[in-house]
Amino acid sequence: MADKELAGKVGLVTGASRNIGRAIAIAIAGSGAAVAVNSRSSKDDADKVVQEIRQAGGQAETYMADIVDPKAVGAMVEGVVKRFGRLDFLVLNASVRKETPFIDMSFDEWRSLISITLDGSFHCVKACLPHMIKAGSGSIVTIGGMTALSGAKRRVHGSVGKHGLYGMTRALAKELGEHKINVNCIAPGQMNTPRGADRAVRADVSGVPMGRRVEPDEIASITRFLCGPGGRMISGQLIYVDGGQQQF
Repeated sequence: MADKELAGKVGLVTGASRNIGRAIAIAIAGSGAAVAVNSRSSKDDADKVVQEIRQAGGQAETYMADIVDPKAVGAMVEGVVKRFGRLDFLVLNASVRKETPFIDMSFDEWRSLISITLDGSFHCVKACLPHMIKAGSGSIVTIGGMTALSGAKRRVHGSVGKHGLYGMTRALAKELGEHKINVNCIAPGQMNTPRGADRAVRADVSGVPMGRRVEPDEIASITRFLCGPGGRMISGQLIYVDGGQQQF
């Protein structure tokens, strides 16, 4: 990519080994930023993302950490700063998609998903924030979902987690503005990725006015913009990238 508007900056992307996270890491690196590629367990896939970025002339490293573990998150962030010297962007993409009728949902399953979405976000922001303040500006992008406001059957825990993430986004935007840190939430629509649906279901785009599913690169391009100079005054927003599908 010719435009290097993020040159000299450093970003951390959680859940970056595949799909949306992978696309975001590559897009940010393509604009000149060094990228910390985080994964909880998919080291081989994360290493492939790093290799792809390096082959394109960018800088990237793999950082394995479970974001629900505050010690692991702290060690990861300190490792990123030690390696690259600073930290400017945090993209909270790590998530788990589960479908369970509420009547059958165990408290452990509820807590597991909420912990990844909300507790993990808390730990990551807490660890990254001092470095962003030191840098004099920064960007935090959370990856939400359409069900945050609309709700969804069999995904009560997912809807609650994403709704909470949106609330966190709005509150942080108000609190961190004085540090020149913008905070936004992107809500992807039906994605053209293999996760969570079979081929027949993924082929159904009858509810999408634009007539197709969203590509990971389209989420990545919005993320890159929000982290760049053109997005500095955009903060506290829930941005749907769904082809006009949202219903609430």
